[in-house]
Amino acid sequence: MAASGLLLYGFVVVHMLGNLQLFLGPEAINAYGRFLHDVLHGQGLWIARASLLLATAIHVWAAVSLTLANVSARPVGYREWQARDSTYASRTMAWSGPLLAAFLLYHLAHFTTGQAHPEFVPGDVYRNMVVGFQNPFVSAFYVLAMLALGLHMYHGFWSMLQTLGLSQPRWNRVRRAVSWLLASLVVVGNVSIPLAVLTGLVHL
Repeated sequence: MAASGLLLYGFVVVHMLGNLQLFLGPEAINAYGRFLHDVLHGQGLWIARASLLLATAIHVWAAVSLTLANVSARPVGYREWQARDSTYASRTMAWSGPLLAAFLLYHLAHFTTGQAHPEFVPGDVYRNMVVGFQNPFVSAFYVLAMLALGLHMYHGFWSMLQTLGLSQPRWNRVRRAVSWLLASLVVVGNVSIPLAVLTGLVHL
């Protein structure tokens, strides 16, 4: 879970940095898109996709296995339950994960293959993003998904550090702050794109 999550975490950050080139104009973001397709004569993108697919499959398998083990460890629920050590982020992992899976499928159909995009133009990343986010319902779904992603990444990073043995009590405050900071930067960065389109800051 920790190893696959770390790989996916790194991808999300790099993906966000690449998408933020939208603010530099069509030439920059479209050149970035061509670069991704040209790495290793076109094979680099497929290697990355295969690696991410494998990491995602492992992550989902680990999540399901841990959930089933947790349920089997206590098949009878508590008569009274209060959240003391758990956080809202940890308690929402069960729904943020499936929501992100649904978002990922839509995101691929929206900006990669184009089936969910009304005016998809292969190779024109700038136009596809602007036209796609001009729909307020689409942008709202992206914003909701990014909020779920932020919660997922916050708890995931916190838990990953604990799994790797970095859970000293004297470090917990720093660990929590770093987890919130990284998750917040990803949410703000990704949400800024649809909001910039809706407000007209970025336009055709």
